[in-house]
Amino acid sequence: MRIVVSGTHSSGKSTLISDFALRHPEFTVLPDPFELVDETWDAPGAAMFAAQLRVAAARLGPEESAGDLIAERGPIDFLAYLLALDELTGSAGSREFLERAAAITTEALGHVDLLVVLPLTARDRLAPGPDEHLELRAAMNDALLDLVDDPDLIGGRSKVVEIAGDRAARLAALESYAIATTA
Repeated sequence: MRIVVSGTHSSGKSTLISDFALRHPEFTVLPDPFELVDETWDAPGAAMFAAQLRVAAARLGPEESAGDLIAERGPIDFLAYLLALDELTGSAGSREFLERAAAITTEALGHVDLLVVLPLTARDRLAPGPDEHLELRAAMNDALLDLVDDPDLIGGRSKVVEIAGDRAARLAALESYAIATTA
């Protein structure tokens, strides 16, 4: 079982994955690609998101990770960030660059069983800090929700589910979908 938990920053991904991992130690946890990129970044930018997209895609390949895993973010997250950045600033790169990022994302999603999306909702009451680039956060959320509805991007393997609610409800939903996907 290969699970990717996606969502904009401060959407509850780390908390959900941590809760799931405590109850399912047989799963390998893959951290946020931001932690794996050696660069230090002053502000979000196309180069940063492209580097993270490549890391997120590469680690989903079957030769990289065998067995059950749950990953914080997949390449679709960073494609959404690139599209959001392009919408907000026009600085995400050329059309060819974005098309290549989409192709890498599609290929990587071919190795994912369950794509869990944590959309921003008012009722979840997650409060980001003032340094969280709120405009980018909202634009990425919108882009991600559009991307998960694109059957050409998602392909036929990944089951896509949106999970909302409080911490306990999110964990229960993830466990339910994980069990149903393996059945």
